[in-house]
Amino acid sequence: MNARANAVRAGLSRGWVEFRGSFTNAQELLGGYLMMPAVFIAIAVFLGREPVEGTGVSTGTVMMAAGVTLQLVMLGVTTVAQVLGTEREDGTLLRARATPHGMLGYGVGKVWHILTMSTVALVLMVVPGLLFVDGFVLRGVSGTLTLLWVFVLTMLALAPIGAILGATLSNPRTGVGLIMVPVLGLVMTSGVMLPITFMADWIQTAARFFPVYWIGLGVRAALLPADYASLELTGTWQLPQVAGVLALWALAGFALAQWVLRRMARRESGSRVQAAREKAMKRGY
Repeated sequence: MNARANAVRAGLSRGWVEFRGSFTNAQELLGGYLMMPAVFIAIAVFLGREPVEGTGVSTGTVMMAAGVTLQLVMLGVTTVAQVLGTEREDGTLLRARATPHGMLGYGVGKVWHILTMSTVALVLMVVPGLLFVDGFVLRGVSGTLTLLWVFVLTMLALAPIGAILGATLSNPRTGVGLIMVPVLGLVMTSGVMLPITFMADWIQTAARFFPVYWIGLGVRAALLPADYASLELTGTWQLPQVAGVLALWALAGFALAQWVLRRMARRESGSRVQAAREKAMKRGY
């Protein structure tokens, strides 16, 4: 029991160190924290208070909700996949496997790192938006609490998906670019950028099988006025369904991710890691 507790404490400490280190890396600071908020806030300010057709909700406000959703999806899937793929390649996972309860500590550290990073990224998107985007406000205590639980369930639902994808990447650098294609496709067809009722019927049906639709629905429920719900599929926010679907994705994802990661860890060896390093050196990155 003490060994497991020590592994958890070590994981939390490692995750905190990695989180603080992200602020000293200019590339990670710009790409992970600042770029997306700057882009979406600029677009929202430019669009201003022009209302979305059929509602009294400004386009700028809708764009901010879309930015929050996209940022959470990218952090939960692509960031986790890239981190896991890179650390598999450089031998970090192999070293974790070689120590008592090392995989437990590694997993705790990754969860803590991604959670803290995502929290800061969310704050950097929402707070400047409240200051600079007309009509963008938190919908009281209820809206704030909704945003918080949607955020937590989003990370729990998406992080296992990112971990599974990261475990299968042969090249974590180019592979992440390939992952972004279907991720952005889901974002574009799940009602995040445009009301889903504008989409074809078969797209509306397909979108509901993926977590991105439910994440976007929960974020919009937290950040947009009730009028906008008229453009949703049922005319309501369906918050119980949002919570239920994301919880199911989280449970199924964690179960599958544990199996995939254990299988991947068993296959890793010093020679495989060395071969991966040599391939990376030949590629030049």
